[in-house]
Formats: sequence, structure tokens, C-alpha cells
Amino acid sequence: MFRSRNSGARWLLCAALLAGAACSSDADNTDAGTGDAGDGAPLSCTQAAPDALRSCIAGFGDELLRCYAEDNTACADDDSGTGAVLDALEADVRRSCVDGGFGALSLDGLVGRLRNACASESSSLAWRVHGGPQGAVWRDADDDTRGCLSAAHAGGAALIDASLDAINTCLAQDTCDAGELDTERQALAEASAGELDGSCPGLADLIAVDAATFAQRAVDQVDCITATGHVDTRDLALGCGPSSAEFEAPRGEYKQIVVDGDRWGTLCGDGSPYAFQVRLAPEGEPLDRVLIGLQGGGVCVFEEDCVARFDSSPDLFNAMDDEALGSGIASDDPDESPFANWTKVYLPYCNQDVFAGGGATETLGPLELPRHGGVNLRAAVRMVRDVLWRMMDEEGGDGFRPDEVVALFGGWSAGAYGTLYNYHWMLDDLQWPRTIAFPDAGLALDNGEALGVRGLGLGKLGPWGTLPNLPPYCFDGGCAVGSVLLEALSPRLLTVPEQQMLLLSNPVDDTQQGDAFFNDQVTWINTMRQTYCDTHELPGVHYYLTSVSDESIHVVSLRPDLYAGEVDGESMRDWFEHAVNDPSTLQSRVEEADFVSAVPGVEPYPCDVPL
Repeated sequence: MFRSRNSGARWLLCAALLAGAACSSDADNTDAGTGDAGDGAPLSCTQAAPDALRSCIAGFGDELLRCYAEDNTACADDDSGTGAVLDALEADVRRSCVDGGFGALSLDGLVGRLRNACASESSSLAWRVHGGPQGAVWRDADDDTRGCLSAAHAGGAALIDASLDAINTCLAQDTCDAGELDTERQALAEASAGELDGSCPGLADLIAVDAATFAQRAVDQVDCITATGHVDTRDLALGCGPSSAEFEAPRGEYKQIVVDGDRWGTLCGDGSPYAFQVRLAPEGEPLDRVLIGLQGGGVCVFEEDCVARFDSSPDLFNAMDDEALGSGIASDDPDESPFANWTKVYLPYCNQDVFAGGGATETLGPLELPRHGGVNLRAAVRMVRDVLWRMMDEEGGDGFRPDEVVALFGGWSAGAYGTLYNYHWMLDDLQWPRTIAFPDAGLALDNGEALGVRGLGLGKLGPWGTLPNLPPYCFDGGCAVGSVLLEALSPRLLTVPEQQMLLLSNPVDDTQQGDAFFNDQVTWINTMRQTYCDTHELPGVHYYLTSVSDESIHVVSLRPDLYAGEVDGESMRDWFEHAVNDPSTLQSRVEEADFVSAVPGVEPYPCDVPL
């Protein structure tokens, strides 16, 4: 029904290969995307679905490029061009598929899944290049920079298309040699990275990732697209989807999962394997309501404090003995938490890098400290995704739909920082758009001094390997500061109502104050108040600040008394439920309270708040 305008880019990629890659032109694949077998007869469902998805991704990507070129932003939901591409996919699939023709999925479930995959996978690639759906990088780029970004998008799209062509061709045969296919795909990825190095050598300066990383992320997308479009992937070693699921777990009970570090690149600070806890929703409850909690545990940054902490508190560098938290928002009691029967994922913290480490090992005198926090987090969440995918597909009906997952993604203390630095990944790469973030007791406030959150951001991006894991529109040292990241992230939020950042804290918090290198309580509280006033009206940003002035409170959402208590007329429990069930009407909850009198030197909020 339509032809890809990326065929030229695909042939550039194919020409770069030295031998043997299976690349096709539109002339060689004239019936792809038409739902016909060449003689007017409909394709079988198992062939029509992957072919239509491949064709749709190419066409949808072309329409996205048009929108960015015309409007400097992603296409609107009602854009006629992208809508026509999705409608063409649906027509092809409905012509060839009937209920029962694609595993246990219903026809409507299959169509919905493929439409979502086409739009979200195409968008993920485009957002990576252009600087989010808001086009933050593209909007301000000069002609040369836009040429570089366009080359990156063309190369990524061509790699995805050529890889899908090779996979679809292999799986359509009676025998598919998985080893030969892997070799072919690797050659495609290497050729793509080489081409991109030549056409856009400064890519990392523009969007934080180099050509090899850019190509690898396209490869990861291909795995997910393949799992979506094929009911049977046979013996392919995919890194995404039901066939990739690695563990079994009972419903309604926590189980520890030890991650295969050789496969995922995970590692704790003492060299031990990474492990996490998962509790699948009890029987009868939906699996795709997910609460993800990131453990706290401070941070060490220099040789002196890291060596001392490693010697005195070795448990902070190991994940094997950590048990899931179970109070407040994380309670398993429905009377305490409306999320008691959700699927729960508890991510221990074992690298002292606020879940920002990208897989580097930092040398700190005698200590070789793996900084793998971001790698650990993302591996664990992907593993849980694959298990949910397998289980929900086995149930039939609509099966697993990433755009239908509702997730609360948050953390406490150091885990709150990790929430700030990984939320964009949940939305843009994992493609769970209905994810709400809740960093608790980790606002990443800046003290304005060299030794502070901003300074550490500048100094640790390299040694921790953090740079490629940050948003493509905010990845310098200043983006470690909460308010700076919120300013950059806010224009990307609210593409669906759930996309909101819910920031929690008590103003008197000696632990959080010390972690952010503030020397006195008054400056800390006044900075928090100013930051609230500077950022609380940003789209998608809301605060819940409790009002305890006579003692230091670190972490609020796990404390039953504060979780049930009220601020400005609404309990935290109800506020969170409000954020899930009616997010478009959510409001910040902050009070003046008695801090000015209780803590001499504290100034009133510089903006209007309830008394």
C-alpha cells in the first residue's frame, strides 16, 4: 500500500558490506506491505504480520522526518500521514489474519500491538536523533548539524530495515540458521556504525552516543520488533520478548532473581552478581500494573570516602542480601496502599553511583569500583518486561502491550537520583509511555559550589560511563542538577496524562542535605523552597512536601504515618492514587507550615503556597 522512501539509505548500508548481507530493494520485494503473496492471494498471517510491520516502520519514520522538518517536533497524534501508514498496516493484517492465526492473540489484539510497535519503535529512533519528541536538538541545529542528524536517522532506519528483512526472510524458510543470521546481523550493525562514523563523526557531541552505541540500540530495537511481529522466533537469540524470558516466579510472593552478568553486563561494586526482587501480581490481578522501587544507600565519590565505606559497610556494594521494602507505598496491604496488588520490582543499590553508572570501572587508589548502576537497573526492568510479555501472551486476548502498562517508577534517597536520571529511558527506550516517576528524598539540589551536585556531574560523567545513558537533550554536568533536568525533561512529558514527575521530600532532611553537600540547614531549606517555586509550574512536574519541622525525616513515601497524613488537604496515599487514576487534575501539595519560626533564617516561599 505504500513504498518506503528509505530504500536509498538501505542500499547505502548494503553497499558498505563486504559480503553476503541479505538486502532487498523495493523491486525485489514488490509485495511487502501489501498483504499479497504476488498472485493476488493473501499472505498467511505469520508472514503478513512481520512484513506489514517492517513496511510500516519505514513509512512511519519517513512521516516523522517530515514533521520534524516542517514543525521541529514529532507528528501530532492526529497527523494524517502517520495515520495513513498505520491504517495501511491494519488493512494488510486484517486481510490475512483471523482469530487464532497468531498464537493466542485475538485479531484486534494483534492489530493493536502491531500499530503500537510501528509508531513507538519509529518514534524511539527519531527521538534519539532529534532530541526527544520535542526536537530539542534538531530545533536549534544549524544546517551542518541537521545533515549529521539526518545521516544518523537514515543509517539507523536502514539498519533496522535491512535487519528485519534478513530475519523475516530467514524465518519464512523451512530452516533458518540462527548462527548465520547472527553473523549477517552483526555485519549489518558494524557496517552501519562505520558509515555513521564517516558521515557524522561528531554524533556523540550532539546526542551523547557514538556511532557504535547508536547502532547497538537500533539492534536492540530489531529484537523487540522481531518478537512483536513473529509468533514463532524459533531458536533466534533475541534480547527482547517472550522467548527471552529468563525466570519463573510465583504470583503474589517475592522471589530473588540473580542476573546473568555475562549476558547483561551487570555487576555489583564488590564484583558479585546483581540480583533483584520481583513479586508478580496475585492471581486475578492484572500483571501490567507495575511498581518499580530503587533502593537508597548514599553515594561515594572520592578515594577516601569510597575506600572507607567499602571497608565499613560492605553490604552497600552487594545486592544478594537485600530484601524488598514493604511499607507505605510499597505495602502489600490493600488497606495501606492502593498498589498493594500490583506487580512489584525492587532494585537493590550496590555501586554507589545513584543508578547512573554506565558500566565503567573507576579506579580509586587501591579500590577498583564497578559503576554499573544504570546497567543493572535497565537489565532488571527488561527481564521483568519479557516475563510479563510471555505470561500475558499465554493468557491470550490482547496479550502484552507496552503502551498499556501503567508503572510507578521511583526510588528513595540515592534511588530518587536514579529515578531522575533514568525516567527518560522508561518512556523513550523501554517504551512504557504510561510511567509516572516518583523520586523520594533525592531532589538533586545544587549548592552553587564546586563540591556539589553540579560539580560531581561534571567530574563523574566520564569515570562512571554515564554519558550515553542520559537524555539526548540534557547530558552535560549541569544535567545532574534536579532543576536543570526538570527544565529539559518537562517539554517531553504529558504526551499521555500519566507522564509526570512527582517529587517528594520533607524539608528538614539532614541525610539528603549532606548527600547534596549543603553545609547548613537554612540554606538547604531555602534552596528547596526556591527550587519548588522555579519548577512547580513546569508541565508534568508536581511536588508533595511534608511539613515536619521538628525532626529530620529522610524518605517519606515509605512511612505509614506520613503516607496516610495530609498536606494541603490531601493525603499522600490519595495523591498517588489521584496521579494514577486522574492524572490530568493532579496538583502539587505544599504548605508554608511553621518552618520560618521553627528554623530561624528560613524564608517564606517566594511564591504563593497554602499556609
